Amino acid sequence: MSSTHLPPQKELNHVGHYETALQDTSPVIEKTALYLDDKARPASLSSDSPKENHDAEKGEVSSASHGLSTDEAPKRGLAKFVPKWKIFAQIFIWLLFTAWWIAGLIMHRHDYGWLIPFLLYLAITLRIIFNFIPVRHVMRPVKYVYGQSVIRVYHLIPEKLRIWLAALVTVGVIVIGSFVPEESIDNTRGNRAISLLGLAIILLVLWLTSRDRKRIPWHTVIGGMLTQFIIAIFVLRTKAGYDIFNFISYLARQFLGFADQGTAFLTAPSVVDLHWFLTGVIPPIIFFIAVVQCLYYLRVLQWVIVKFATFFFWSLRVSGAEAVVAAASPFLGQGESAMLIRPFIKYLTRAEIHQVMCSGFATIAGSVLVGYISLGLNPQALVSSCIMSIPASLAVSKMRYPETEETITSGRVHIPEDEDERATNILHAFSNGAWLGIKIGGTILAILLSIVALIGLINGLLGWWGRYIDITENGEAYLTLQLIMGYICYPIAFLLGVPRDDILHVAQLIGIKIIANEFVAFTALTKEAVYIAMSPRSQVIATYALCGFGNFGSLGVQISVLSQLAPGRVGDVSRVAMSALFSGILCTLTSASIAGMLITHQQNVAGGTS
Repeated sequence: MSSTHLPPQKELNHVGHYETALQDTSPVIEKTALYLDDKARPASLSSDSPKENHDAEKGEVSSASHGLSTDEAPKRGLAKFVPKWKIFAQIFIWLLFTAWWIAGLIMHRHDYGWLIPFLLYLAITLRIIFNFIPVRHVMRPVKYVYGQSVIRVYHLIPEKLRIWLAALVTVGVIVIGSFVPEESIDNTRGNRAISLLGLAIILLVLWLTSRDRKRIPWHTVIGGMLTQFIIAIFVLRTKAGYDIFNFISYLARQFLGFADQGTAFLTAPSVVDLHWFLTGVIPPIIFFIAVVQCLYYLRVLQWVIVKFATFFFWSLRVSGAEAVVAAASPFLGQGESAMLIRPFIKYLTRAEIHQVMCSGFATIAGSVLVGYISLGLNPQALVSSCIMSIPASLAVSKMRYPETEETITSGRVHIPEDEDERATNILHAFSNGAWLGIKIGGTILAILLSIVALIGLINGLLGWWGRYIDITENGEAYLTLQLIMGYICYPIAFLLGVPRDDILHVAQLIGIKIIANEFVAFTALTKEAVYIAMSPRSQVIATYALCGFGNFGSLGVQISVLSQLAPGRVGDVSRVAMSALFSGILCTLTSASIAGMLITHQQNVAGGTS
């Protein structure tokens, strides 16, 4: 089925968009009802079936049924487990975390060890407070101050100058943030200037190859790049930022590490120590997807993702589906994140499909993060790269493939209920997740096996051909696909700001990542002597440049997964797949160029210590 053609989207005044968002925080009316009849709608959007409405400000999910009040609607998930005395449970939880935070504050009063307990304590406290006090009462003075300050200043700026001033401010922030810090080791201001030039060239290439340059949403592009840079500064230049992201990566390692117990039970404890892709990456993927399905059934995952996506939804002006998938991709990964909007996939525009795939190519997933960290890579670089990819993927995708159609999720952050796949209870959800994990894991194994074998075949043919013209080294074939890709990617590595002696090596790693996968490239980076000998700056930039699923193997994975989720959209998925892969690769490279501008203590970051 081709993408649904709807009336052209009316242009929104920038100020009007925010004024509407700030003044009206009630759930947005289902726009789908204006364009799709009951037969064409997803089951979750049909007027005869339950549907969910999200308050974009509160991020809450409320159940509503046609002809029924909210109280009469059937309760599912956590709602049916919460008794009337929940106030006492909330008080107990609050007191427990209060004591935990105070103990941490006393024991770590001379360092930042109290920061993470405080942030968790603050989040729990605010959540409990807003269970009894509507958010609108707190946001009302914020809206007033915002309307009397930012909105008024915005109105004073001529409309034609707003985008240009925003771009000028963004460029100023990037230049000042890059060149003010003192030089260290080989991170000279000259190398930073090359990294900045590389970022500019990437954006220029995206503009030149854009599907429709006149429709590029510059607000999204400028806001996305600025947000990406600010996140990088927070993570790479502040102790608090490093501690928070290091804690996130620690939780990911601990959580996914429990899959090793299942692997050891099925095989032997010694198998876990082999660190094979088959036994070290696939089991955590299966376990992770099973747990995700449970969280989805309990509506916990929807709440978390909506909270995270709301910021990008309102600040970057993307559709709700795009915001949800972009925010979920670093946690769930390519393909799996699309499950959050499964009923909507068949109704996405081509630009939205492009964005969904681009988000997957631009980052790695939490399910494979533990495998890469076990190789000795720095978790700070990996986790920060994943978070940076969220706004970057939105900006890059909208430059390469701007929206030209009306989206059914514009104006709201909404995660629909999939009536066809609804689990009857949490055990059913867990078993469904395990089975889905097996299918996705099997698909990944089959595609990777085929891709790696195909690369071996190509290298064999190139080596056989090269021997006849004496392209050998120590009697062995020297002409390989990796070598060719290394020279092709040589300008890319140079523009990322890699030191001169290591440009070819980093270029080869980028080439390996594109034609094989990031796991092969990361393994080479940490195991092969020629890459271990690279300078700390080169290793850091290479880590960021490889931290994404942008390769031909993942291209097949995404097409396979999306085809299973929406068989009628296979044609549209195939049409935008190569463009999305190209955009995802460039998105990952933007993070590498920004890392080249900001990293000053390369030895610490490259070695994984602080």
